[in-house]
This record gives sequence, C-alpha cells and structure tokens, in this order.
Amino acid sequence: MPATPYLRIDLARLRHNIAAAADLTGPAGVALRPHVKTHKSVEVARLQVAAGAVGISVATVGEAETFARHGFDDVFIAYPLWLDDVSAGRLTDLAGDARVAIGVDSVEGAANAGRLLGSTTAEVLVEVDSGHHRSGVAPQDAGTVAAAAARTGLGVRGVFTFPGHSYAPGALASAAADESRALGAAADSLRAAGLEPRVVSGGSTPSLAHSDLSTLNELRPGVYVFGDAQQWELGAMDPGSIALVCCTTVVSHAGGRLVLDAGSKVLGADRPAYASGFGRLPEHPDARVVMLSEHHAVVDLAGAPLPPLGARVDVVPNHVCNAVNLVGTVYAEESGELRPWPVAARGLNS
Repeated sequence: MPATPYLRIDLARLRHNIAAAADLTGPAGVALRPHVKTHKSVEVARLQVAAGAVGISVATVGEAETFARHGFDDVFIAYPLWLDDVSAGRLTDLAGDARVAIGVDSVEGAANAGRLLGSTTAEVLVEVDSGHHRSGVAPQDAGTVAAAAARTGLGVRGVFTFPGHSYAPGALASAAADESRALGAAADSLRAAGLEPRVVSGGSTPSLAHSDLSTLNELRPGVYVFGDAQQWELGAMDPGSIALVCCTTVVSHAGGRLVLDAGSKVLGADRPAYASGFGRLPEHPDARVVMLSEHHAVVDLAGAPLPPLGARVDVVPNHVCNAVNLVGTVYAEESGELRPWPVAARGLNS
C-alpha cells in the first residue's frame, strides 16, 4: 500500500467512462480525439484508443513527443502555437513519425507556421472563439486565417474550438449551442475561402452530453475519463462515476474538524468561483474542504462523526488535470490490487 497521499484510479469506473464517451460518439459517426493532458498517462491513452479514439489531443509539443515515443501516431496540439526555430524543428521531427496537426488563430500565426513547417506533412486547424474568450479568431474570420495557412503550403484540416465557458453553473447546454453555432459559421467561412473543412472539432467534458453531433465531426473531451469535483458540482458527472481520488490519512482532529495529510501540493489549489470548497469527499457528500495549505486539508464534516486518527479518507480534487500533473505515479486499482502507472508526460509545459 503506498504512503498517503496518493492518487488512486478506480479502473472499472475509468473503463466505464471511456466506453460511455465512445458509445456517445461512435454511433453518430463522430470521431473521438480525447485530450490526454488530463491524465498524461500512456496506459490510459491506450485504453482510449482501444475503445475507438481516432488519435489524441495534447497541450504541448513535449506531450506530443512523449506520446509519439510510445506509439501514438495521430496527434493534435489543440492550442494556437507561435513557432520558433526550435519548436518547429521538434515538430518537423515529430511529423516524420506521426500524423501531426497544430492550432492557429491569426493570419500572422498561420504565416509563421507555414514558413517553418510548410515543407512538412504537418497540418493546421483554425481555432475559433465560441464564447470562452481565451484564444481563437471570430468564426466569420476563420477562412481568412485558413487561406493564409494554405498559401504557405500548409495543409488545412479544418476548424476547432473549446467551449470553456461550459465551466459555469447552468451553462452546459448553452455553451454547447454556442459551440455549434461558432463551428458552423467557421466551416462556412472556410468554404467561402475555397477550403473544405475535413474536421470540425469541439468538445469539453461539461458540454459533452449536449454536443450537437450534426454540426461537429470530432470531439476532444479530457476530464471525462476521471471526473473531478468541478464536474460533480456542475452536474456534468455523477459522483458515482468519478474514477480518481486522492487517498489521504486523518492526522488531526484539531478544532473539532478533520485534518488530512493532503494539501495543495497533491490536490492542486484550483477553486473556481462556483466551487463549494477545495474538493469533495465521496463518503461524506455533505462535507466540505474548507481550508487548504501545502500539505494539509481541513474538512468540515457538517456535524457527522469524525473518522478516527489514522483512518484513510478519499478526496476528489477540484481539478483533476492539475492534481495528476503534481505526482509522478498514479495507482490503478482493480479487484483490490494496486498497479503503479507513471505519469509519463508530467511537467511537460513546452
């Protein structure tokens, strides 16, 4: 048994979540390209591909390189990149072994990518803003960006978006509707520029069940494999489907509250405005993590009896992507047996 705190995966729940996403997309003829920045795990990605994923989405060139070394040969870096000679050289090497695409969201970014990658097999997708207001061009301008890429010799695969504004109470369905409208307008913009979008890609875990599968032909959810307290509190995932928890030990009853040996250095420090605490306890759904320091979590059990000192207590992190990136190993549990799985792409931020 590993020393606490450690992250434990319920392998049966993980497989169920992977199958549920495949069952949603497969019969509709929609490709599933999961975002592996959530788990950074070769073992989890292999389960996703075995269930029908067409390839993977990643956040960085480093993640792409890591998964390519382990045999994943269809990789989309799902963010707009500004390339320099070094990153372009890495992508050129990568494109020699895998089918590679990157995001662009400006004429300048597309021209720069074409200057550095135009002689390779790498392709681009134009990112459009569907309401998250982080990155992405206005949908009606996607054709202009795509045409700039095409002029440099880059292959244009299509358009994509991230409906990140689905991470708000009551916004799951409306964000999916925004996504559909934006991608439809972006696809029309490419066609007006004489380019047919082969891929129209969207997806987030909160909006997944509401996605318009008549507009999109690819989805890129990430958190769905594990779930987290954000998905629980948004109503996007039932707590019974959450497949990753942090296993902790009760170290104190100071102040009449529960003090656990897991803090922000394993749970992560994220707490969105709508969150009711710094994590949730599956066995105590009314409890709240009310204080988080580097190595301790303080829990208000809402009047329930305190588990004894030395007891093990599971905590669902608010944001599982950050929690996984904080550890070198996760432990997959099946039939009472724990198997260590390395977090292969941990810390690869560039």
